[in-house]
Amino acid sequence: MAAFISTFLDRQTDWWIALGQHIQISLLALIVSIAIAVPLAFLLQRWRKVSDVVVQITAIFQTIPSLALLGLFIPIMGIGTVPAVVALIIYAIFPILQNTLTGLRQVDPQLEEAAEAFGMSEWEKLKTYRVAIAMPVIMAGVRLAAVMIIGTATLAALIGAGGLGSFILLGIDRNNMPLILIGALTSATLAIVAHYGIGWMSKLSMKKTLATFTALCIALGISYATPSMVSAVNSHKTTHIVVAGKLGSEPEILMNMYKELIEKNSDITVEVKPNFGKTSFVYNALKSGKIDIYPEFTGTITSSLLKNPPHVSNDPQQVYVTARDGIKKQDNLVLLKPMKYQNTYALAVKSGYAREHGLTTISDLGKVQGEAKAGFSLEFNDRADGGRGLKIIYGLRLNVATMEPSLRYQALENGDVQIIDAYSTDSQISQYHLTVLKDDKMLFPPYQGAPLMRAQTLKEHPELEKILNKLSGKITEKQMSSMNYEVNVQGKSASTVAHEFLKKERIL
Repeated sequence: MAAFISTFLDRQTDWWIALGQHIQISLLALIVSIAIAVPLAFLLQRWRKVSDVVVQITAIFQTIPSLALLGLFIPIMGIGTVPAVVALIIYAIFPILQNTLTGLRQVDPQLEEAAEAFGMSEWEKLKTYRVAIAMPVIMAGVRLAAVMIIGTATLAALIGAGGLGSFILLGIDRNNMPLILIGALTSATLAIVAHYGIGWMSKLSMKKTLATFTALCIALGISYATPSMVSAVNSHKTTHIVVAGKLGSEPEILMNMYKELIEKNSDITVEVKPNFGKTSFVYNALKSGKIDIYPEFTGTITSSLLKNPPHVSNDPQQVYVTARDGIKKQDNLVLLKPMKYQNTYALAVKSGYAREHGLTTISDLGKVQGEAKAGFSLEFNDRADGGRGLKIIYGLRLNVATMEPSLRYQALENGDVQIIDAYSTDSQISQYHLTVLKDDKMLFPPYQGAPLMRAQTLKEHPELEKILNKLSGKITEKQMSSMNYEVNVQGKSASTVAHEFLKKERIL
């Protein structure tokens, strides 16, 4: 409990921001869902077969995994609030539509006959009695949709939309239980408040319900308009760019280095968006212009991002030139000069397990492939220089369980797996006293980190190349691993660690 309270107090400002973002996203998705589903139900309720088909279609949409929807939307809509809200709307329409139709159909047929006898129009029927009778059922659907939206909105953090999911993702990545609890408990509390709040609204008169709904719409509009007005007021003072990164301490440290270097050496303001998760998410965000720069690795570009992966040697300079030229030609993106260290892939096992089975190289895994279980990230397992390469180059047929990168070390520590994929600069290698197996057949190409940016951004701000190249040839593997350890184990903020390194190395 003490750790929970301490963590909450340290991150209280971040919590308020995340809570506000979560409420904004959830409320916007709910309001738009109501605006779509309720009128649609009023329109379709006269045609039973057509309405049943539409309900079935919305139910099918609800079965699509949220991550799949986000992956489909990013190339079209970019990152941020828009794809997150659209995905939530798709999930929320079904319960509201279904309940509205159910409520409208439970109207007493004798009442309908009486209305017909009085010559009432469809609009008059809705206004006079149908909506009033159906309202409790409609509000039950809204309540169900609200709770579902609030829970699912935690995934918005994966695509830079913020919200309480940022605490959960960061907690999982850092193996920090208080952070996970802060995000999860706040989200659960918000869902409970929404549940009872909508229940209270359902007991109000029609006029009061509409007035409350209108007030929420106005409040939401003001909340979105205020940051835009502030941005407009300040727009004449500075230029603004966005630096993003994948999930993990290392990208976040590098992003903060970029931010501090750029802001100290230019009049550009930098917004940092960490913890995007998947390579494809942040890469597509860069191509679509939603972000301007992110740290990428040369080996990732040559093996994963180029549509026709080239055959390259293990010479770092050749891999960098191939990656730089290939990504410029394919996507008009610019890869600046790389840093010194290589964060290449590796396979790691517990040191005791390595001694017990005589494991020093990846080839030695042939001794245990029949009994050992491997825990690989999904991305690694599907790469030619990853899981597929282990089969082709090493002839290994491992029993593999795929999982989120942040869960691999915990699974290894708990004994659920015996082999994991790792990065050579991971702090957990030292933290858990692991043995890294030698890549004796040279499967893994060099992975040197470098800023990947839009050519348009560099054209508008050519000074960025000189500024960011201050990191070229800097940072050793030992230094990067040490910085990761400070963030992941010692609990320092990535911005503090980045600043201390830049000052120590006299790069600022």
